[in-house]
Amino acid sequence: MKKQNLCLSFTLALAVQAGSAWAAAPISAQLLTDSRAAQARYDSDKKLCNDETTSSARLQCRRDAKADYDQAIAAAKAKAKATTAHTPTHPPTYTPTHAAHAAPVATAAPACAECGRVLSVGVTEKAGEYSAAGVIAGGALGAVLGNQVGGGVGKDLATLAGAAGGAYAGKIIEEKIKTHKVWTVTVVYGNESRASFDFLNDPGLQVGDRVKNTGNTVTRL
Repeated sequence: MKKQNLCLSFTLALAVQAGSAWAAAPISAQLLTDSRAAQARYDSDKKLCNDETTSSARLQCRRDAKADYDQAIAAAKAKAKATTAHTPTHPPTYTPTHAAHAAPVATAAPACAECGRVLSVGVTEKAGEYSAAGVIAGGALGAVLGNQVGGGVGKDLATLAGAAGGAYAGKIIEEKIKTHKVWTVTVVYGNESRASFDFLNDPGLQVGDRVKNTGNTVTRL
């Protein structure tokens, strides 16, 4: 009788241990997967920070990357804890005639391929484009002024020279009038590729900002 009780106790202990392992394995695997995804993203962000032009920008970039990493780890732990609270503690019914199926492990969401960080922001003066109207107007004015000089052949030459000079002056003046600022934002992505985007108005972006492609431009995340 004692031998039978001992065997029964040993069998129950094994069953309890197997049930605990069955309940914990999927949760541990999920937490491990999420942690690895967060670490990979953190390593990628730290590489991007090395491209910053100033030490203060690199330091701020690393702080942002660490904050994102800590937030991802905290979310993974909370998810694992919530799953534990809803996981049954009793082991599954064992059926000798059927093979056991491993619990599915959720994969991490794919990284955003169109997301990146602002690498630099530059402002330049761009000359405006001249129009035919400006050239014609300048030429006409130059011809009138040239016509006031000399007489005969000399007057004709002065008129032609005035027209040519006036046309060029009209072109330059119109370009100056239409000169405007252009903001050029350079973005670096997770795969180390880069792209530049021009804005006619200040986009309000700074080095280190997270952005996402939207059509032919980028917007802050």
